[in-house]
Amino acid sequence: MKKVAVIMGSDSDLPVVSGAIKQLKAFGIPFEAHVISAHRTPDDAEQFAKNARDNGFGVLIAAAGKAAHLGGVIAAYTSLPVIGLPIKSSTMDGLDSLLSIVQMPSGIPVATVAIGGAQNAAILAAQILGVYDDEIADKLQVFKNELAQKVRSKDIELQKEIDSI
Repeated sequence: MKKVAVIMGSDSDLPVVSGAIKQLKAFGIPFEAHVISAHRTPDDAEQFAKNARDNGFGVLIAAAGKAAHLGGVIAAYTSLPVIGLPIKSSTMDGLDSLLSIVQMPSGIPVATVAIGGAQNAAILAAQILGVYDDEIADKLQVFKNELAQKVRSKDIELQKEIDSI
């Protein structure tokens, strides 16, 4: 089974990134998490990305705030799928991060989830791996079925509440 890399630009991103880590654990997907800065350790980012495939990774999640160049730098050095996770910053509530990640130049795509959307980043990574891994695909189907059941249960409760109005 391929691993997922969860890379964050700063250890201060961990409270958000933990949502991705929890979801990957729930799916039983192996992962590694690292702090690598696009600006402060660009050589490390380059080496990590260039060696990611050989090191057993199938998808890379890059979480970053403010200028948020990490996903783009990683994507520049690998052909593996990169998922950008914008982190809410103090300056523009994460809009700066979102725009930095989503506005990639032609030829260097970075899939992007919502600001702070760590769980969705992990689910998207699982969906990508699940294309060729039936075990992951089966776990995703169970997950989706559970989501649907939760909504149906909430609808039943809503109908009861409406009846009592």
